[in-house]
Amino acid sequence: MAERALLEIDRIFLEPAVADYARGAEILARFPEAERIEVPSHWNIPSLHGNEGSVEDWVRIKRSTLVLGVKKGLSMRPNGRSAHFIAPSISNGCAMACAYCYVPRRKGFSNPISLFVNVEAVGAAITRHAAKQGPLPRPDQVDEAAWVYDLGENGDLSVDAMLCDNVRDLVALFRELPNAKASFATKWVNRDLLDYDPQGRTRIRFSLMPARIARIVDVRTAPIPERIAAIDDFLAAGYEVHVNFSPVILYEGWEADWAELFAEIDDRLSDTAKAQLKCEIIMLTHNAGLHAVNLGWHPKAEALLWRPDIQEAKRSEGGGDNLRYRTGWKGQWLTRFRALLAERLPYCTVRYAF
Repeated sequence: MAERALLEIDRIFLEPAVADYARGAEILARFPEAERIEVPSHWNIPSLHGNEGSVEDWVRIKRSTLVLGVKKGLSMRPNGRSAHFIAPSISNGCAMACAYCYVPRRKGFSNPISLFVNVEAVGAAITRHAAKQGPLPRPDQVDEAAWVYDLGENGDLSVDAMLCDNVRDLVALFRELPNAKASFATKWVNRDLLDYDPQGRTRIRFSLMPARIARIVDVRTAPIPERIAAIDDFLAAGYEVHVNFSPVILYEGWEADWAELFAEIDDRLSDTAKAQLKCEIIMLTHNAGLHAVNLGWHPKAEALLWRPDIQEAKRSEGGGDNLRYRTGWKGQWLTRFRALLAERLPYCTVRYAF
């Protein structure tokens, strides 16, 4: 049986102003047969967000439903970990269905892709902000010479780029900003991005984990070997290419699985890719509400993610009540992970570990 496409859009929720924007008109023209449902806000769609029936229809909704809106807030948020600033999102939600994803906790259940059609306003806000920053005062854990703006906090831009040119437009914008870089993480390999000509001003971070675990929790994503194979190609196309070891999930035998992944990376990457390789390490954070939802559509994942015997409750910076690996133990496990990484991939600099 042929594998279903990642996206088969047949229903579009849209705010009234969407069609007034050139990007909105372009997207609507791409899906002329799709049902259109006008809504007052992309953020609150009762028939979609919070609909308990969407647990059963989780993947179908992600494949077939698109939301179009106008981005209202255009402020930059300081970050200091993966990037210096979180830029205004050009999307929210995702067609993929990673079992640990934090975005559905906020918006509700399946949370398909929402695209924002006023990308010019987002680009203008980034341009103004970068101009005010001046040069990066000194090298830091984020970058050696540029202010870095994360563009994809609430979605996956590689998938968004299958639907419109928002990502292409922002990659082009950062080519012209002498003191700034774009950055986004991805679990999808979209080779159309190889033609975007980033000229070293966009950092793409391929998220990696042991393949056998990814097959359980990284639902509808590109296979891990495909992500690794893409690193050299994206580097040759002008991207800065890093990796995210994310999330690090603890279970019996995790160290052996990660050692196998590190060996595959070492075997597959060119010397050029290895020389510039840096990483982020992010330990799993889970959530009781998400756990309850997952039990309705993907309980097998919860055997890995829900480990109250080694997790504890902790309020996040955003005010959410999450579960993280227990204080003290988490530090020891992270130390073991870093030691394994240093042994197997000594050239891979750790930008930050969390």
